[in-house]
Amino acid sequence: MGLEFYSEAQKVWNRLTQNGALKDLGFELELHKKILEIFHVGKYYYWLFDITSFRFQFMSPEILSVLGYEADEVDLEFFMSKIHPEDQPIFLNHEETVTDFFRQLPLDKIMKYKVSYDYRVIDSRGKSVRILHQVVVIQHDDNNVLLTLGVHTDISHLKNNNVSKLSFIGLEGEPSFINVEVKKVYKPAKEIFTKREKQIIDLLLKGDQSIDIARKLFISKFTVNTHRKNIHSKTGTKNVLELAMKIINEGLI
Repeated sequence: MGLEFYSEAQKVWNRLTQNGALKDLGFELELHKKILEIFHVGKYYYWLFDITSFRFQFMSPEILSVLGYEADEVDLEFFMSKIHPEDQPIFLNHEETVTDFFRQLPLDKIMKYKVSYDYRVIDSRGKSVRILHQVVVIQHDDNNVLLTLGVHTDISHLKNNNVSKLSFIGLEGEPSFINVEVKKVYKPAKEIFTKREKQIIDLLLKGDQSIDIARKLFISKFTVNTHRKNIHSKTGTKNVLELAMKIINEGLI
């Protein structure tokens, strides 16, 4: 998506802050309390996001140990360009749902909810890092969310599938909403597999061999094997078992 992805995200966040103005940042004690409330064990970094100007007010230096980037090189556009391309529609759909949730909350409840979901970010080595994205609002006015505090925790070692669940965690006694239904506004840019490849995958997962697939689809065994080679190349797998696990864990079909 590139710049289009960045632009779409700005449109979503614009719904949360219209003509809002950020106040003086005199909340150091409250900030540390919020960090403690949303912190989870693991490598992490935190940031302050000014929605009124679409920029990070602060990025903690710990981002270097998580993603390999220096804090002073990470602005919003740079960070969003590192979100895994396959997860960009997921990110936008989650943020659409988050925006709707906060716009319907009473003013006295806005700072009493933590947003939680996960997605992949490409680190400085070109590797995918799955981060748990947790955010709370720490400043707002009567009409706008102005400033958020976020923590990104590396959960790559804890999760190996690509099914992201969105939850709103109640703070200070508020009820939580777990695994909420996410809006489907943005769709993946393109299908990974062709129609024929999907047919072959379906038969492979049912246990059919190439010769059986060729007979059922009225194509040659050579053609089936060529498709299988392309399927494994696209998914980075070596056999049907690895392919099945990849499809299940990442929801590829």
